[in-house]
Amino acid sequence: MSFSNHAYVVLGATGGTGSALVAGLAQRGAKVLACGKDPAKVQAMAAEHAVEGFVLDATDPAQVAAAFVRAKEAFGGIAGAVNLVGSILLKPAHLTRDEEWMQTLALNLNTAFYLVREATKGMADGGSVVLVSTAAARVGLANHEAIAAAKGGVMGLTLSAATTYAPKNIRVNCVAPGLVDTPMSARIVGNEAAAKASKSMHALGRFGKPEDVAAMITFLLDPTNDWVTGQVIGVDGGLGTLKPMLR
Repeated sequence: MSFSNHAYVVLGATGGTGSALVAGLAQRGAKVLACGKDPAKVQAMAAEHAVEGFVLDATDPAQVAAAFVRAKEAFGGIAGAVNLVGSILLKPAHLTRDEEWMQTLALNLNTAFYLVREATKGMADGGSVVLVSTAAARVGLANHEAIAAAKGGVMGLTLSAATTYAPKNIRVNCVAPGLVDTPMSARIVGNEAAAKASKSMHALGRFGKPEDVAAMITFLLDPTNDWVTGQVIGVDGGLGTLKPMLR
């Protein structure tokens, strides 16, 4: 698949999955505006992959809007946008502080909404928007109330936006990963007991790799897959749908 002459905006580009996605898009000839919060990481990514870097706090709607203005200046237009900004909060509701709840919403749901709002303004010729939810929004997992609620909102946003913007030939889809081995999940993956328990809930018996999720996002961005919209696709080792056999 070739992405030559197609331009994309990626929020959360310097995270584990974002890094894999940007690398893959750049290798396929795409133009990318790689957006992240850490200036040093953004600069390093831009230099390594010959992409445009943009430093922003994606929880600020004005900064997200500015990123899309920059993309228009740099590329003239975009073919797609991806939101990979997020967090992991594992706490029961009664132990979740107000500020933790608000931050979870800000990082996971608000950023997705801001991206949809700005991306759809700049796709005159149609395009693809990809959001990220979680398998935990599909199956009841203990101590996931805040993150499951926020990511469940992302699923609802996906379906509504896919319907709203279909007449403009803008496709909106969502991936729902299981636990992926990235810096964000390091506290879980690096804890032997937690890691063993988590792996046992995935039917394939392993954590995801950033490349697993990036591959599906790439598929959804690919202009040749232009009859796929309104889908929430599990990239989760079976976590969201299967009850694993005892090992």
